[in-house]
Amino acid sequence: MTVQPNEITEVLNRPISQELLARDLTRLAYVAKDGTPRNVPIAFTWNGSEIVMCTTKNAPKLPALRNNPTVALTIDTEVHPPKILLIRGRAELDFVDGIPDEYLQETSTYEMTPEQRVEWEAEVRSLYHDGMVRIVVTPNWAKLIDFETTLPSAVEELVRQREERQRG
Repeated sequence: MTVQPNEITEVLNRPISQELLARDLTRLAYVAKDGTPRNVPIAFTWNGSEIVMCTTKNAPKLPALRNNPTVALTIDTEVHPPKILLIRGRAELDFVDGIPDEYLQETSTYEMTPEQRVEWEAEVRSLYHDGMVRIVVTPNWAKLIDFETTLPSAVEELVRQREERQRG
């Protein structure tokens, strides 16, 4: 199923999508080097057109993403009914010197005192002294499920079938 860029933009610009894109964690799904699926929570930022995640240069996901850059992301809430934003795209790897600005943005919501923040940043700069990797995903598919105006496609089908039964 081909999704047009304007359809993706429309989904991502919805108020609920914007709320979800302002959260601090996504679940990144990819295919590992051994061919099995992986799904890892990872901090992210949304810059208006891309999801940016940062990781260590020695992360096991990097060889897998080089081998198969196709990924899926899930950003959701923990309340009922859940709000779920599903995104698919291709991961581009950007090796950078130092700490990417996005990494510091991703972690800005962490609850810390100003003193703890200074200590934490010093630790981060010490640990990642030779740089990090930005994993950049431009969405090529997106779906918002809010269980009020949008449902999973299988549930939508069940609703249609029920309506047909009730009419018949």
